[in-house]
Amino acid sequence: MKKLLMLGGAKTQIPAIKKAKELGCYIIICDIDENVLGKQYAHEYYKISASNKEAVLKLAESLQIDGIVCYAADSGAQTVAYVAEKLGLPSHPYKSVEILTNKDLFREFQKEKHFHVPKAKGFNSFEEAKAYIHHFKMPIMIKPVDSSGSRGVSKIDSLEQLEEKVEIALSFSSSKRFIIEEYIENYGPHIGGDGFSVDGKLVFRCFSNEYFSTDCLNPFVPVLTTWPYVMPKYIQRKIHNEIQRVLDLLNMKTGSYNFDIRIDDNENVYLIEISPRNGGDWNPEAIQYATEIDLIEYTIKAAIGEDCSDVKMVEPTGYWATYVLNSEKSGVFNGLEIHESFLEKNIVEYELLVSPGDRVSELSGSHKKIGLMLLNFSTELEMSEKMFNLKELVKLKVNNLIKNEMKI
Repeated sequence: MKKLLMLGGAKTQIPAIKKAKELGCYIIICDIDENVLGKQYAHEYYKISASNKEAVLKLAESLQIDGIVCYAADSGAQTVAYVAEKLGLPSHPYKSVEILTNKDLFREFQKEKHFHVPKAKGFNSFEEAKAYIHHFKMPIMIKPVDSSGSRGVSKIDSLEQLEEKVEIALSFSSSKRFIIEEYIENYGPHIGGDGFSVDGKLVFRCFSNEYFSTDCLNPFVPVLTTWPYVMPKYIQRKIHNEIQRVLDLLNMKTGSYNFDIRIDDNENVYLIEISPRNGGDWNPEAIQYATEIDLIEYTIKAAIGEDCSDVKMVEPTGYWATYVLNSEKSGVFNGLEIHESFLEKNIVEYELLVSPGDRVSELSGSHKKIGLMLLNFSTELEMSEKMFNLKELVKLKVNNLIKNEMKI
């Protein structure tokens, strides 16, 4: 039985924990939260932060693990690569993962290697940014260099907003550093999705169309993701080739990736992020329905050094979507109202992350979601019609907080 050290046992990581158990692994979980839900599926648990490289390395050495993985979270990606490199376990090079998981380092790498890249620069403080801001053309994006799930991300079009948005970005950065970059207008939908490489070759990718809600507190959190990707095949090949160039230059190995990509009106490819991990919000689950490729299983196999050479490119079939249930205001959750025919015909599965009576917040990042839905449609037209009418088909009932609740 191979020993697999899994960094994180949150609810979103349970699918990977269950898959590892199915594959016969001895599961060890590290998580700073003693009440983490994934503990119940593990053979051992240790109260260690996924980002604490040296503590995780010391534990891994003492337990003589066979593999290490952090599913669907950037927080432990560097630790996985660091520990694996020290112990000679399967993973990507640590320096390469460090570049991919730091937005300012990735922009510097892209510029040096002549990728299409927005003008960008990293900063430590508002004062530094203010002194340099005249070099940028508005609008600009402000992002923590090391956060995920769109947390702390803002777009501004005037200097007056700079200080407030910088403070927000810094509050979500563990390194207390942020990046400013010029905004790229989309040609076609924003591109998400996941992929998988074997020995550094991108053997599978499944791009998606990502849509954002302008009604949310943070309008850069994807709330609706659909498959298949709608742009022409030649554009998909162009994106594929740019991703492959990154993998070649960084000497990447075998593992999963989550994509965040834009195309401009000249069809230039901008690789906003290539995260060396699986996507969250049921991305791998939807991709498995669409292609029958189980990226969670291959992620576990890659971590423990098993053969993944049978992963092949499969085009998605059918029409699929994931929907992030979210509130447009803070208050008390009072239930979900789903149109009967939508429930019967289109919802494959759904999960609520809150219960009636729980407090909920406006969507400021993926960590504030209320639940998830995985959807299927008979035709592209049906998907198009229903996805723009989701607020009528799925209604969240959120009551305003009363005064004494607000004080607590």
